Amino acid sequence: MRERSERFSRYLSDARHLHHHGLASEKRVIERHPEAAVRRRYDLAIVGAGVYGIALTLEAARRGLRPLLVERHDFGGETSWNSLRIIHGGLRSLQRLDVRRFREMVDERRWWLRNFPELVEPLPCLMPLYGRGLRRPAVLRLALAASDLLSRQRNVGVRADRALPGGSILGPAETLAICPHLDRRSLLGGALWHDGFAPDSHRLLIEMLHWATACGAVVLNYVEATGLSVHHGKVTGLELRDADSGRMLEVEAPAVVNCSGPWCRQLAAAFDRDIPGLFHRSLAFNVCFDREPLAEAAVAVAPEVPQGRTYFLVPWKGRILAGTFHAKWSHSREQEGVDDRLLERLLDDLNGAIPGLDLQPQEALRTFSGLVPARRSGSDELVTRDVIRHHADHGGPEGLFSVSGVKFTTARGVAEKALRKIQAWRGAALSEPSGTRRPDTLHPSPWGEFRKLQLNDSAEACRYLRRLVGEEAVLHLDDLMYRRTDWAFDPRESGSRATLVAQLLDSDEILAGGVVGGGVAKSDR
Repeated sequence: MRERSERFSRYLSDARHLHHHGLASEKRVIERHPEAAVRRRYDLAIVGAGVYGIALTLEAARRGLRPLLVERHDFGGETSWNSLRIIHGGLRSLQRLDVRRFREMVDERRWWLRNFPELVEPLPCLMPLYGRGLRRPAVLRLALAASDLLSRQRNVGVRADRALPGGSILGPAETLAICPHLDRRSLLGGALWHDGFAPDSHRLLIEMLHWATACGAVVLNYVEATGLSVHHGKVTGLELRDADSGRMLEVEAPAVVNCSGPWCRQLAAAFDRDIPGLFHRSLAFNVCFDREPLAEAAVAVAPEVPQGRTYFLVPWKGRILAGTFHAKWSHSREQEGVDDRLLERLLDDLNGAIPGLDLQPQEALRTFSGLVPARRSGSDELVTRDVIRHHADHGGPEGLFSVSGVKFTTARGVAEKALRKIQAWRGAALSEPSGTRRPDTLHPSPWGEFRKLQLNDSAEACRYLRRLVGEEAVLHLDDLMYRRTDWAFDPRESGSRATLVAQLLDSDEILAGGVVGGGVAKSDR
């Protein structure tokens, strides 16, 4: 057993070097050489490779800085992997009269659509209107008109087929034509608008890493930051542990940025001190139901109860992706898993919002759960502003920064804010982004196409797998199955698919923490 595991590990190591032999593009390789990486000196080291750490790495590299990104597990494997995948334009912020936040989200949505048109697409959103609270045609007509006016630059630089049309108010018949499943009783019509959608958000993160490395960044997964190096009150670098080899390493950098998401408070305390305002945990989850989508649009519904939360039922890979449900976080929880009680609450809300929907627990194909920042401990009320702290302002070492973000959509904008703060501390201006071209997007084949290739030409299928492994820092099988492809999307098929892939990679051993063992998909139902 150990021999097979070691053979598979050696294979992965060899495959990561295949670009030297012409089997992978030099332009697209995410290299993983920790010992070589730490021999360089960096302008900043970033801890945590969720969307915020990855965005900061990309923005730093595009602006001529030399960033190092380290992640103790795999890239984007936690909360970022579990998002609803909608790139929001801030309509809710506008309804709260938070115009600054609205403009910020519109700008960032445009950035995603402009820079990643292969991976971010327009998503029509339909909200049925029943005359309750703000869900009245007159109110939404005003809100959509204001949104269109304030976002009139939303399509500047965006590819024509990714441009977002203006919003509109529909009559009852038009609304039901889009989604016939809606409750017809008291239906006054619907509000229709468009946001962005990243159906394969895991690929979006990997392509951001490719762009960052093309600009000179170094990114390392399975490397844990174990300590902060400080000399005379100033940061000098990081102490690291390579999880693959177990070796302890050190890297030099005058600035360290803590982007570890739900763990940023713990890391801040370990490196310096606890800053409570950084992150109060709350639970958020989305559920993929094994049910055909209700419409080609995302349908925004709310149960008919006081202050009922709004959920989106999103068409995703031929099924319904529903969310987001927010719950208070209990410190007694060992992990952010979703129990049956919380799932039942979500089902009650969805079935109450659309009588006749009748979603059942057994239809919950997969649960995507993560921890997001709340206003205070024990609350499910979310914060609306990111947090950027220089620890020196709180009596800590100069050069240590902590960043806590709110939404996937605004990660790049927060990265730019953080860099401005870091550069101001260094006494330098933030440079404009370079013109370094983003490498061509790799579109991993859907499982059906890959299976057909494997049946027709097994050798070519092996070469295809080697390319993925070699170009994208794959260390474990679940890296490949979950976060480079979507081949483990259906938990009923993931085990057999993983076994086949392992065999094609010259091993019948699935490593510990791999697909069959649970890995990131701990909430499969």
